[in-house]
Amino acid sequence: MQIIPYVNFRGSCREAMTAYAAILGTQPPEIFPFSALPEADKAMLPPGVPEDAVMNAALRIGDAVALYGSDDVRPDAPVGAGFAVNVTVPAPEEARRIYDALAQGGTITMPMSETFWSPAFGMLEDRFGVAWMVMAEPVEG
Repeated sequence: MQIIPYVNFRGSCREAMTAYAAILGTQPPEIFPFSALPEADKAMLPPGVPEDAVMNAALRIGDAVALYGSDDVRPDAPVGAGFAVNVTVPAPEEARRIYDALAQGGTITMPMSETFWSPAFGMLEDRFGVAWMVMAEPVEG
């Protein structure tokens, strides 16, 4: 069994997933736009879907998909309410780098700090409206 977060965006999926790939140091995301759908399927979309809207994007880390995303083309679609994406890395310095990069243009909800479960943990909402929890692995003691 595999559980993979799926994030819905409002028109910024391509930009967000590309930024996440750069921040996390992985390959560019695989992107499938709505414009690549067969014509019969396009006819079922709501009116006004932009040509570059993303139907599905996959961000891989190594051989595994780590995050999926798409542009939710409904006019009243909320962005990712009720969940956060967690990134856990071996070193506090790497956690800080990722946290700082994701925080650019976003809102810090918990500053990066040492906690009883991690030498570096912080939470934020990035500029795309996605909540993140970034942490370093606990030090074995």
